[in-house]
Amino acid sequence: MKLNDIRDNDGARHRRIRVGRGIGSGKGKTSGRGQKGQKARSGVAIKGFEGGQMPLHMRIPKRGFTNAKFAKDYAEVNLGMVQKAIDAGKLDTSAVIDHAVLKAAGLARGGRDGVRLLGKGELTAKVSFQVAGASKGAIEAVGKAGGSVEVLVAKEAAEA
Repeated sequence: MKLNDIRDNDGARHRRIRVGRGIGSGKGKTSGRGQKGQKARSGVAIKGFEGGQMPLHMRIPKRGFTNAKFAKDYAEVNLGMVQKAIDAGKLDTSAVIDHAVLKAAGLARGGRDGVRLLGKGELTAKVSFQVAGASKGAIEAVGKAGGSVEVLVAKEAAEA
């Protein structure tokens, strides 16, 4: 391979359409904006606007409640991913696996309030977990593999 042989892949660099540059370009005169009107002008942002009528997203009743202020932020980790990390040698099965260990292995992303273990995938290794939460299926799967799950008590529940 020579330096003068190096090329971009086909379609890697796309030339932008130069609008308003003559009738021969196919995007001349009105530049693909049609004839006059609000949307032909610049600076138009009317995504939910319905000409003064109450927009649909405001007419439809709102349901439910999202408690963003007090919501728990758990890093969700599936058993299949844990098994994959064990097979790759990223996790040590002899030690207790907790949030810090999972984070170091690159499995737990985020999770201000700890890790929640979920049962998707297959676990064959005997592992003991120490997590903030776990689904019933995950606890059963870990128990079936010969391991254990210790669910840590939340700070609020301990103080109350």
